[in-house]
Amino acid sequence: MRICVIGGTGHIGKNLVKMLLEEKFEVSIISRGINPLPENKKIKFFKKMYDDNETEWQKLFEEIKPEKIIDILGTYAPIVYEKGKKFCNHFILCGSIWMFGEPQKVPTPEETQSECPFSGYKKRYLEMQQIKIKAKQEGIRFTAIMPPNICGPGKIPLDCYGKRDIENHKKHKKGEPVPLPEPGQTLIGPCDAEDVAQGFFLSVLQPENSADEIFNVGTEYAITVKKFVETYGEIYKTKIPINWISWNQYSEKLNPDLGANTHFKWNMCPDISKISKKLGYKPKYTPEETLERAVKWMEEKNLI
Repeated sequence: MRICVIGGTGHIGKNLVKMLLEEKFEVSIISRGINPLPENKKIKFFKKMYDDNETEWQKLFEEIKPEKIIDILGTYAPIVYEKGKKFCNHFILCGSIWMFGEPQKVPTPEETQSECPFSGYKKRYLEMQQIKIKAKQEGIRFTAIMPPNICGPGKIPLDCYGKRDIENHKKHKKGEPVPLPEPGQTLIGPCDAEDVAQGFFLSVLQPENSADEIFNVGTEYAITVKKFVETYGEIYKTKIPINWISWNQYSEKLNPDLGANTHFKWNMCPDISKISKKLGYKPKYTPEETLERAVKWMEEKNLI
């Protein structure tokens, strides 16, 4: 089976490609070529800038002839779908639980919770819903995978300021205090990229069970903001004090960046019962374990 992975050298993609190769699938990767390529001659690599050039997408798919397209990036999903559907019988798209908006239920199911305040996610979520409807009408299987905060080796993990900043991790390692909004009970669910990749992989293996579905992936449980900071303290073998302040003071003065402070406002705890029941999904790592794996990777790369 010919499978095309768009973004196959990234954090999720490299884990997924490894799984697909172990199952003897014929794998092609479309990538900008920024990340190192897998050292495997069985992989066909196609370099392309991620843009809206429909002619280039058409030529790529005519050469690859993918039976399954896995679009991890999703930036140009409507074009990718339209130009690939001639060959494709299963289109698998990556989203985010942030697309559902601020959670009204915890654990959060695969349904809209409120209007998403992030324009990029809002646009992609609408496109996802439109593609889902169109794919069903045209007899093409559609699956979407919705991860929470992605963690694990290969990428700087979320820090206690709501960013992915190596300098913040250096502060954590020194035990410097962090300001956070009280009371610190907001839930965070860092999910290992390997476990995110598992969701895509199981969808490939079980097309009938994954067709016309939107699946959350994530860890078995989430941890509170307070526990999140304490976990980093345990990993870095230090104590990281927390300076508790009001939400208004935190969001208006100390951390006004919506993309950063939302980590400490929204409960990020996806309900993974549907993918577990339908596809047998079972995360391998806990939030604490994936944070530790990410820190170990940073240390091995001499980043901290």
